[in-house]
Amino acid sequence: MLNEITDIIGSKPAKSKDSVDRRFSIAPMMEWTTSDYRVFARTLTKNTLLYTEMVTTGALLQGNHPERFLRYDGCEHPIALQLGGSDAVALGKCAKMAEQAGFDEVNLNVGCPSDRVQNSLIGACLMAHPDKVKDAMRAMQDSCSIPVTIKHRIGLDDQEDYSVVRDFVGDVATTGVKTFIVHARNAILAGLSPKENREIPPLKYHYVHQLKKDFPDLEIIINGGIKTVAECQEQLAHVDGVMVGREAYHNPWILSQVDEVLFGGQALVHDRYEALEAFVPYVERKLQEGERLMHLTRHILGIFQGEAGGKQFRRYLSENGHKADAQINVLLEAIELVKHHQRKG
Repeated sequence: MLNEITDIIGSKPAKSKDSVDRRFSIAPMMEWTTSDYRVFARTLTKNTLLYTEMVTTGALLQGNHPERFLRYDGCEHPIALQLGGSDAVALGKCAKMAEQAGFDEVNLNVGCPSDRVQNSLIGACLMAHPDKVKDAMRAMQDSCSIPVTIKHRIGLDDQEDYSVVRDFVGDVATTGVKTFIVHARNAILAGLSPKENREIPPLKYHYVHQLKKDFPDLEIIINGGIKTVAECQEQLAHVDGVMVGREAYHNPWILSQVDEVLFGGQALVHDRYEALEAFVPYVERKLQEGERLMHLTRHILGIFQGEAGGKQFRRYLSENGHKADAQINVLLEAIELVKHHQRKG
């Protein structure tokens, strides 16, 4: 099994596919769903669809090093690039770049509520401008042959009626877009932080379920507040796919169940040590390339969440991994610390 995982992590980029299985995916999360995290996720699941952090059109078209936003390890397939922007021409160019870089999907962010992106007409505020969204969807589809998808909320501010999201989806679907990833909360554009926007507006899963009933020919993916594989199974009785965010980051071991339970395949690993052992060669390679250990290990702090030795693992990595000269031995020692703690228990 370890050899299979190692082969996956060491593999070359695959040719992008025309269709993507979206039964389970990990949400795009700024500063979290980096390539390093995604490679670690691949030690736990080979079928999960992975998303990049949101990348703005400006970063790709006006930045000094746009290629760094398009870089990923070959093992990360299937992988989607999420774009932030509102200018149709720019989004079309970036969608073409996504295809050329080998991504399996390109997605438009119409869900982020932060003030910073609102000022650039990016994210959830675009729900108030459906014509701009439609122009963007058309331009992206015209510019590439990989699937173009959209991630959005169920409404803005005090919009409480189901008809808001129903009409938005129906309108955007006229462009030919088939896949809608729906965060089952409103976005509050003023007065709440992005973190509060993920917690305070009430979840309305029934709105997303109703979308699937009203638009049976569309692919409807549900997102928001889902924490277990069992909850994913429940949701899949109503929708086509489930996207999980923070729980997949803070408690990544849940990913080890996905291939078997949701995709009907075999589990990739049977314990946390297998996943970490498979990740070690990647960490060693990145350290040789000059990356600092803390930038790699910060993504795996939750692997022993709820397990004996988990606190000691996190503490040891946090206290020692940040040092400029920290090497692979720090990670190996942290793993041994957990084993010792579990043997004692």
